Amino acid sequence: MKIYTGAGDGGQTRLGTGLPVPKGDPTVDAYGTVDELSSFIGLALTAVHDEDLVQELIWVQQRLHLLGAILAFPGRTESSWGELTGEDVKHLEAAIDALSQGLPALRGFVLPGGTPGAAFLHCARSIARRAERAVSRLNPQDYPLGGWILPFLNRLSDYLFCAARVVNHRHGSGDRLVD
Repeated sequence: MKIYTGAGDGGQTRLGTGLPVPKGDPTVDAYGTVDELSSFIGLALTAVHDEDLVQELIWVQQRLHLLGAILAFPGRTESSWGELTGEDVKHLEAAIDALSQGLPALRGFVLPGGTPGAAFLHCARSIARRAERAVSRLNPQDYPLGGWILPFLNRLSDYLFCAARVVNHRHGSGDRLVD
């Protein structure tokens, strides 16, 4: 099977429902940004070697894959694939709380960077914020399974921020603050 079809050469694509839309459609932008976020987390995984973070980041990628599928099928009410839930948000909140316990209190704004793993996680955090903005522009009524998408993305950016700080602290870099 060939990976290329040429069907999108004219700037059109199809949603999971089969509906043709321009590639610049807000729905395509939203699930494309979620895909980019997952890819950047995959990049971070090449530089993060703390097993607790690795397992958590893989869990996040799996949830993002589901989120992308939900976005690609607007109007879908069948949850046989699953859906994001309040439990997913609580999972992230618990992970944020656990990571934060080992960190010094914030004393200013953190400049992204430090170790490669932390820098990649900071980039992923900013992509999570962009994904949140893209999803917020969609009509929520098109996503009956998506009530927890925005809270999930919001907590995810917070989780990625904490994870980046943890990576830096565990590897001796600490936070670099804005002067």
